[in-house]
Amino acid sequence: MIEYLDNYFYSRDTVVVARELLGKVLVREVDGERLMGRIIETEAYTGPGDPASHACRGPTPRSRIMFGPAGRAYVYFCYGVHHLLNVVTEQEGTAGAVLLRALEPFRGSERMMRNRGRETEKGLLDGPGKLTSAMEITLALNGWDLKKGRTLYITKGELRTRERISASPRIGIKEGTDKLWRFRLINRTE
Repeated sequence: MIEYLDNYFYSRDTVVVARELLGKVLVREVDGERLMGRIIETEAYTGPGDPASHACRGPTPRSRIMFGPAGRAYVYFCYGVHHLLNVVTEQEGTAGAVLLRALEPFRGSERMMRNRGRETEKGLLDGPGKLTSAMEITLALNGWDLKKGRTLYITKGELRTRERISASPRIGIKEGTDKLWRFRLINRTE
């Protein structure tokens, strides 16, 4: 039985949700096939007070989605090259989103490799643009309710016994680099 994440999960503090998304499974249903990847890296972005956030200046046409409702997909086009997928968090009216930075292939990797023009799984989903390309996530899914349990959603997962969570500064930004809001799953043997 598939266990979906509910409104309570998403409507909490953005940094908490970013940590707790680790180990969960992102699912994209396309043409009757499920593409699945285990979430292994995230970054938290809040609203005013977070200079790296799209919502730092309050609601704009682009950032309005970050102010709620929680549990929606915030997809945007970055540098005219990649789509990036974020998960909206917090109570409605408070800005927050978690960028999904990397996944571990779980199911449907053959289609994901074709989508990326790759012959192996190595490096297949190890970046936010790579994962959206592999999983066929575009602007058409911006605003999608991840709690619906179809097309695009996140299911419960768990951390493995040999994994720990690493916190470090966010990357690819110029401001707000002091915040340790990038979270990754690390194998304890590393």
